[in-house]
Amino acid sequence: MSHLRIFALIATACVALMGCSAKEKSELTAAQEAAVAERIAPVGHVVKSGQVVAVASTGGTERSGSDVYGTNCMACHTSGIAGAPMFGDSGAWATRLAQGIETVYSNAINGINGMPARGTCMDCSDDEVIAAINYILDNSK
Repeated sequence: MSHLRIFALIATACVALMGCSAKEKSELTAAQEAAVAERIAPVGHVVKSGQVVAVASTGGTERSGSDVYGTNCMACHTSGIAGAPMFGDSGAWATRLAQGIETVYSNAINGINGMPARGTCMDCSDDEVIAAINYILDNSK
């Protein structure tokens, strides 16, 4: 077989394959497109000090304080990383509560010292963050 014939066969195969892939892309269902968008979405967002954070509702039901704590807060508040008051340590929480419960809520939502805003739970609503704080406080008496 001559080189020209081989080149022609390869070119024809490439054109045929390109047509197949273009056809597949145009036949994605809405569910498939949503799944792809979810997989390539950013993992988090950078928040500067003093910046107001708007959190979109997930559209689902609110998570319990226990669920939010177990998923997002537990890593730091069970070990005391970066000075985090530990779960169950009523003395550490008492010093923070001396500033007022609203200050504790605000610090959890906006971040303070080594704690990032919302304790890394960027998809938590204010109410979910407050529920997590209440869960921690209820178990630190």
